[in-house]
Amino acid sequence: MAIRLAVLGRACQPSRRVAVRDFSATPSRRCLSQDANRSIAQLLQWRPAGEAAGVVVNGYVRSVRSMKGHRFVSLGDGSSLPPLQAVVPVDQGEGLTIGAAVRLTGSWLPSPGAGQTHELHTSSVEIVGPSDAKTFPVQKKYHTSEFLRTMPHLRPRTPINATLLRMRSDAIASLTHFFASQAFTQTHPPIITSSDCEGAGEVFTLEPATKGSSAPNQSIPEPPFFRSKKYLTVSTQLHLEALAQSVGHVWTLSPVFRAERSDSSRHLSEFYMLEAEMSFVDDLGSIMDFAELMLRSLSTDLFGSSTVQELLSRPSQTGSDLAPVDVVRRRWEGLMRPTWPRITYTEAVALLQENADIFSQKPIWGVGLGAEHEKYLAETVGGGQTPVFVTDYPRDIKAFYMRAAPLDLASAESGSDTSSPGSTVECFDLLVPELCEIAGGSMREHRLMPLVDAMKRQGFAAPALDATGNAGPRSDGDLDWYVDLRRWGCPPHGGFGVGFDRLLAYLSGVSTIRDIAAFPRWFGRCDC
Repeated sequence: MAIRLAVLGRACQPSRRVAVRDFSATPSRRCLSQDANRSIAQLLQWRPAGEAAGVVVNGYVRSVRSMKGHRFVSLGDGSSLPPLQAVVPVDQGEGLTIGAAVRLTGSWLPSPGAGQTHELHTSSVEIVGPSDAKTFPVQKKYHTSEFLRTMPHLRPRTPINATLLRMRSDAIASLTHFFASQAFTQTHPPIITSSDCEGAGEVFTLEPATKGSSAPNQSIPEPPFFRSKKYLTVSTQLHLEALAQSVGHVWTLSPVFRAERSDSSRHLSEFYMLEAEMSFVDDLGSIMDFAELMLRSLSTDLFGSSTVQELLSRPSQTGSDLAPVDVVRRRWEGLMRPTWPRITYTEAVALLQENADIFSQKPIWGVGLGAEHEKYLAETVGGGQTPVFVTDYPRDIKAFYMRAAPLDLASAESGSDTSSPGSTVECFDLLVPELCEIAGGSMREHRLMPLVDAMKRQGFAAPALDATGNAGPRSDGDLDWYVDLRRWGCPPHGGFGVGFDRLLAYLSGVSTIRDIAAFPRWFGRCDC
């Protein structure tokens, strides 16, 4: 208990708000008077009473409306969802076509029209990147998400997708500051790995692009590049555990890869995972406390940013493929709530079985929860708004590295059989309404013998141990190094992972995770 309190005292202190990119504040006098170039977001927030001359704006033409004496140009640079309106004399309008990159110079002054407080009256136009409006694919008209996914190299130019990129950047900045304030060390675990961390077999095998024999006219095959088969990582957790034994609490935001032949809206083949490991932690509650604090801090910090407020106040015709604004707002408010309910897997199954008739897959203890089950739990236990922790899943449906739940630990220490049906492990899944699971974590098995037993039980090669627990000859497996971590000073520890793209998809309201990744890869598709 003393260790748990010490961990919470260090890791769960209230963190001060993180300064993310936000242009809602009026730029400083120096910025306005001396810096000619400023973003469109900054200009839209600058509302001088009179004329401000010599203003330079760089951006891309979103649309052009021609009048008798002027052209009204809608300009964007990705820094804001709403565009800037420029009034350009007809004789300077040549080359102002949709998609063109331009530099406009003029006076910033109050606008007599509706929809904007100020506009740029242009005195000089420079076309720095011409565009053929007839062939430019991203026109002012509505484009479906499916159509935009066919051109991921141009999709970020649309206002909504540029806003999603800024939201991602702001989230990373906020998380980086949060973890630093909680004394976590940011690390960079490897992407190339020797093993399938989850044991599900959904890994990409890594091989050189050119393979051949060792020498011309010889039939001897070339040895593997790394001496044995290697993979793209599905999780950095195992390596984080090694790093945590060096510097204590660690975290990373890294790309991971899964070869799932899935076409669902929740899966990608390449995505980003936020993972954290905490050392000298005695119980799962401490891990859940910290995961909850992190997500609440992130959502509270970002909610007031200009990027999020633009998403929550967007016109109805903008981002029509996104979830309604009121739904997205409830998601943010749910993450900011002070307490999140917790329920065990056994309690969850009992609740589901009370309403078994409404499910296509009947809830059975010892079987993983389906999406329909998770959605029901999020709606009933969490009230359709607050995230829900589901804990203590059956041992046989979870990864080998998870620590046995307290009752099973007691059985192990007394020497009794721990393989009987009903054994559980100290772990959790975090469910949110509609999207289901966005995070998962566990206490890790830090004792040598129980870890080796768990590996053997799930079919992993493990080193032989003598009667005193000392390792014998190395095994043929690729996890001997992971077992070594338990042989020399391994404290109780645990951690969690958050699907970063899923989290952003949930908070932005996109209908599929494919629309939150800039260049999405999924089964059958890897464009550009």
